[in-house]
Amino acid sequence: MNPGIIAVVRTRSTEQILPLCEALLSGGVVAIEITMTTPNAIEAITLTHRQLGSRALIGVGTVLDAKVCREAIAAGAEFVVSPILRAEIAVAAHAADRPVMLGAYTPTEAQLAHEAGADFIKVFPADTLGPAYVKAIHAPLPHLRVVPTGGIDLANVAEFMKAGCAAVGVGSSLVSPDLMEKSAWAELAALAKRFVAAVGSLDGKQRG
Repeated sequence: MNPGIIAVVRTRSTEQILPLCEALLSGGVVAIEITMTTPNAIEAITLTHRQLGSRALIGVGTVLDAKVCREAIAAGAEFVVSPILRAEIAVAAHAADRPVMLGAYTPTEAQLAHEAGADFIKVFPADTLGPAYVKAIHAPLPHLRVVPTGGIDLANVAEFMKAGCAAVGVGSSLVSPDLMEKSAWAELAALAKRFVAAVGSLDGKQRG
């Protein structure tokens, strides 16, 4: 199992959630972020937490305000992710004793997110910045726990982790629309294993 990989899940229907999450778990990915752009996302979080909560870390993503944050946590979300920097989300998450990740792009935004209470900083979109950016931002701001998201794939995931990331958010390069369209859960499990292997090969000592 590798908590350094957070699978970012956007499904077309609630019915896909459980088999998709089971496939991710089979591949060793235990941190699963169900985004609010998923149809009936709150219902999906409730269902997934009830069925898989003992084996998976189910979180909520694309949270844009405190109200949705509280609703998702009440549904069972164990962590909260936002693509934007909004302090009220951190306040709501911490009131329920849940870790929160706020979005940032620049060093100033990343520091402000940290000061707003973010436990982790979601650098998004990461594909336009690359691993070198993470390494550079850590030089003056080593206290930030950075989680790049957007454009993370098998070709660069190890480099991002080597740059000092606390974790990485992986979306369509793992939970691809094509695999979901075909309900190719065995293929998804195999792909998840490849991501886990890519990160696991670092053994922690080569990171940062």
